[in-house]
Amino acid sequence: MPATQQRTLERFTLDNGLRVVLAPDRSAPVVGVAVVYDVGIRSEPVGRTGFAHLFEHLMFQGSANLEKLAHFRHVQGSGGTFNGSTHLDYTDYYEMLPSNALERALFLEADRMRGPRLTEENLRNQVDVVKEEIRVNVLNRPYGGFPWLKLPPVLFETFPNAHDGYGSFDDLEAATVADAAEFFERYYAAGNAVLAVAGDLDVDRAAQLVERHFGDVPARPAPPRPNFAEPDITGERRQSYVDKLAPLPAFASAWRVPDPIGDFAAYLPYVVLAEVLTDGDASRLVRRLVQTDRIATSVGGYVSFMGEAFDVRDPTALLLQAHLPPGGSVDRVLAVVAEEVDRVAQDGLEPGELERTVARMSTHLLRDTDTVLQRALQCAVHEQQRGEPGLSYELPSRLAEVTEEQVRAAAATLSINRRATVEVVPGGGMQ
Repeated sequence: MPATQQRTLERFTLDNGLRVVLAPDRSAPVVGVAVVYDVGIRSEPVGRTGFAHLFEHLMFQGSANLEKLAHFRHVQGSGGTFNGSTHLDYTDYYEMLPSNALERALFLEADRMRGPRLTEENLRNQVDVVKEEIRVNVLNRPYGGFPWLKLPPVLFETFPNAHDGYGSFDDLEAATVADAAEFFERYYAAGNAVLAVAGDLDVDRAAQLVERHFGDVPARPAPPRPNFAEPDITGERRQSYVDKLAPLPAFASAWRVPDPIGDFAAYLPYVVLAEVLTDGDASRLVRRLVQTDRIATSVGGYVSFMGEAFDVRDPTALLLQAHLPPGGSVDRVLAVVAEEVDRVAQDGLEPGELERTVARMSTHLLRDTDTVLQRALQCAVHEQQRGEPGLSYELPSRLAEVTEEQVRAAAATLSINRRATVEVVPGGGMQ
């Protein structure tokens, strides 16, 4: 096993239900601190699209004992960085600081776990901030929201899986302080969170600091996790929309894949298949669509709508997307995709293709855990979703166990009658 994977992990749970993972690494005087709450876009209530992301913003607007912007000043004053992000199945908050500032980071995270400052002023201010994000990232950008906002409502039917995770302006503006307080009370419980600390730390000392700052956070149990399951589609689904800013046509297709938590062994071949098809100039679809037939200008593939193959729950999907040259035919590209996928299913892989793909994936995975911050985040998410905080260290060996037969079998399931496609019709003047 490479030295980079020889990691020690310590796990324990506080009396209030907070799960804790410590990942010591004394190679550099820095620490990464991550708190992950088991609530994401799929958890937000009907009529409150975008609420999970809005609430993430509210968590930075002051806390139980700190005024607005104090969190920013304390982290940056220590020479650290911080942020938070909202995902389909979780929301994370994190800092990376010099190791001598560990206690400061723990105090800050514990303080807002006790309660953010939920005021009308803070709420209205952050509603405006989120609306501006939507304008910049979706409404006023070519291919905005493509495909992560545009494809789910084609593939899925239920509100949790299909709705707009950024949110509608109407829903955001209708949010109240009472809604925010209820959301916090329900989802931001110590029992619904995982704290991970990675980097230059003494395990015993760090455990004492965690107990000191988080031990008296009021105990609230984790809420029952909703069941987001829905049946697979049984016939091709296809929709299109005009993007007035897009200069060229594009499309994205998705197929459901096995449960990434409950059936991990069946899921992994799909992750490998996406790489076989699209990763690098030597990949199947890049060679065929871009280099040989020249009917696409770019092509990409990945598993899960946010590209987080190992940080997502069921249901999720394998996605393929492509941008086309002026006048390009989506039907023609889809036909070639089907042909190349069928070739994998029928003829298998080229000599060395699987080994090269897995080696490249393993390199990317090891690079992803190179920083203490990424290590803390991955430990926290994997502990929360799987009870396996060290999963990221094991992924290279698990991927190496995927066989050619499994990849072929995965390709055989990417049939047209299980395919959902969304097409971008360009409105930018280059059709």
